[in-house]
Parts: sequence; structure tokens; C-alpha cells
Amino acid sequence: MISSGLPGAAQRPQPASAGPHGAEPSELATALSACRTALIGIAVFSGMSNVLMLTGAFFMLEVYDRVLPSRSVPTLVALTVLAITLFIALGVLDFIRGRILVRIGASLDEQLSGRVYDTLIRIPLKTGSRSDGLQPLRDLDNIRSFLSGMGPIAFCDLPWIPLYLVICFMFHPLIGFTALFGAVVLAVITLLTEFRTRKPMQRVAHLGHLRNGVAELSQRNAEALTAMGMAARVAARWGEANRKYMETQREASDVAGGLGAVSKIFRMILQSGVLAVGAWLVINGQATAGIIIAGSILSARALAPVDLAIANWKSFAAARQSWRRLTRLLAFFPERGEPMALEAPQNSIAVEGVSAVPPGDQKIVVQDIQFTLQAGSGLGIIGPSGSGKSCLARLLVGVWQPVRGKIRLDGAALDQWTPETLGPHIGYLPQDVELLSGN
Repeated sequence: MISSGLPGAAQRPQPASAGPHGAEPSELATALSACRTALIGIAVFSGMSNVLMLTGAFFMLEVYDRVLPSRSVPTLVALTVLAITLFIALGVLDFIRGRILVRIGASLDEQLSGRVYDTLIRIPLKTGSRSDGLQPLRDLDNIRSFLSGMGPIAFCDLPWIPLYLVICFMFHPLIGFTALFGAVVLAVITLLTEFRTRKPMQRVAHLGHLRNGVAELSQRNAEALTAMGMAARVAARWGEANRKYMETQREASDVAGGLGAVSKIFRMILQSGVLAVGAWLVINGQATAGIIIAGSILSARALAPVDLAIANWKSFAAARQSWRRLTRLLAFFPERGEPMALEAPQNSIAVEGVSAVPPGDQKIVVQDIQFTLQAGSGLGIIGPSGSGKSCLARLLVGVWQPVRGKIRLDGAALDQWTPETLGPHIGYLPQDVELLSGN
């Protein structure tokens, strides 16, 4: 350890936390709010689509209650043409809604991909962590994939369930109560899906992070593992991490898949139940034949968003975990401010009582270093291995930040320079030399 003998201690930096009141929105929320117009468009198109979803039910109602008793072919043709037109409009709206969702996901990625990539570089410099460094990019991909899929469509359709239930009650209270009972049961299944998959999905994310970290470290140190005959032991460690990951993922998939199957079967039973209730009402002269079919179609449509939400719950839970991780990560690594306009350093470098600890550690390895060099001068640092020579070099080039003291170039603190500005004036050869692919 390079030291002048002064005692000192350092604490690992912790991310600042905002209080529950008056907290500023996260960068993810801000990026999503930039798509406010598109989100409003999704809500409008969802409303129009759900209104057009009534076409099939009312078409069957008119056919059974108006066309068949009157045997009117012109009425049948007119209703058929109208229904086809409305179905085409519904298809166009769904197509547009899907394209808007894809573009919302792309917009979010475009706004945040640069920031997320910046954190990939800053994570090892700040925390010293080298495990699965690509996880933030995977989190952003998860969020974009969810926004571009069927999950948001299901959640946009959920608020329209009361409309279908009200119409079912208008057909007959018994049909309405049957559909309402089905909606309540499916809501309970949805809550069970949430409670039963929340912890397994959290464990899946954690174990996946550990598994990918072992694989990434193995790939990075392939030469050393092969030369020292350690590849088999590290492979066994990865295999154990992969086994735990697969077991937990299987548990989460079994729960979600099982409840999804229960939901699907119950919805089929309920649809038959609505038909049976409608038939009983017709037998007793309390409803028409058209209400049997229309009530069955409407009840099925009322419960379809819940069924779709359950089917997409796993992707929703994964996107939610990714959202929380990215929110914490971007808060821990705030965006760099605009740098001061500084001239190229050319006069002196001054180290003023600098102490430092490695990222993610608390042990001081460089302590109370102080010297000044003028332009044209040189300084050689010698010492045994592990004494802190490389650590001091990392401080001098700005890779590490001192916990005490200042490093100044021409009187300006080193942290006032951005790496892009300072880099062309520094020659630095790290201990682990890794080159980037050329063009």
C-alpha cells in the first residue's frame, strides 16, 4: 500500500434515496412520459376496438331475433356487409395499435440505450463488480419487448370489462350475474398468479444474474482456466448455478402455466354456463334465442382480457423486475453534467493529500500521497507487487476517484475534465490489456 502513514478510513458510496413525498420521477418514467401522445392514442384506439368488439354479439342477436323470424334476405345482406365493414375497421385499429406499441418500445430504447451503455462502463469503476455486466442491457430489452407485445393490450382492455358486463345485465340479470361471477373468479386467479410468481421471478432474476456472471468470467479468463486445469471445476460451478436457475424458472413456469390452464378451462366452462342460462331463460319465455348466442359472445369477450393478462403475467413480472433494477441503477449513476470548457493541460500536475480505496471495497490502498510535477518532468514509482503503484496510476488518469484529497491539472481538479476531453492527452496501459475490434 502506498501511504505516508496517516490513518484514514473510507466508506463505499451509497446511492441517494428520495423521500416518498416530492420525489422526482425516474429516468424511465420520464422517457415513457415523452411518449404521452402515443399512449393517449393507444387508449383511444383501445376504446374504439372494444366498442367494435360488440359487432359479433349484436350481429348474432339481429340474425336470430330479426332475420330468421322475418326470413328477410336483404336485411341479412345489409347486416353482413355492415358486420364485415366493422370487423375490417377493428382489424385496422388493432394493427395500428400494435405498431404504436412497437414504436413506443423503440422510442424508450432510443432514449435510454446510451445512458444504459454508459452505466455498463461506469459500474466496474464505481463498484468493482465484474459479474454479468450486460444485465442492464437485458433489462432494457425486457422492458422494450414487453411494451411491444400483447401484455399492454391486455391491460388496456381490462377497463372495458364493465361495459360488457353492463350489456350482459341488460340482456338479463341472470346472464349478467353469471358473467360477473366469472370475472370475479378470474380476478382471483390473476391475484394468485401475482402472489405465487412474485418471489420465484425475483429468484429467477437473481440466479440468472449469477449464472451469467460465472459464464462471463469464465470466458474472460479462458486462458488461465485452461492453463491451470481449472476449467472443469469452474464448469461444475456454472452447472450448479444453472441447475438452481432452471429449477426456479421451472417452478415459476409451472405456477403461471397451471393457473393459466385453470383460467382457460374455467372460461370455457363459463361460456357453456352462459349458454345454459340463456337456454333456460328461452325455455321459460324470458329471453330470445339471439340473447343466448350474444350473451355467450359478450361474456367470453368480457373475460378475454383477464385471460390474456394471466397468459402474459410472466413477461409482465420480468419487465417489472427489469424496470426496478434499471431505475435503481440509473439513480445510482446519474447523468454526467455539462463539462467546463478547459484548455488542454500543459503546465503541471499536483497531487494533494490523495487517499483511495478500490471500487466496491473499504480498505485504503493509497493514502495521503502528495507531489507536484511541472511540464517536462518525470516521476518513476517503484515498489513491491501489491504496494499500490497501479492504484496510484488509476487515480492519476481519473479511472478511480480519491476518497480524500485532490488531483489537479494546471490548477483545475481532475474531476472537472471529462474522459473524452482528457483522454487525448493521456497515455495509459492497464494491467489487463484488452483491445477493441477495428473497423
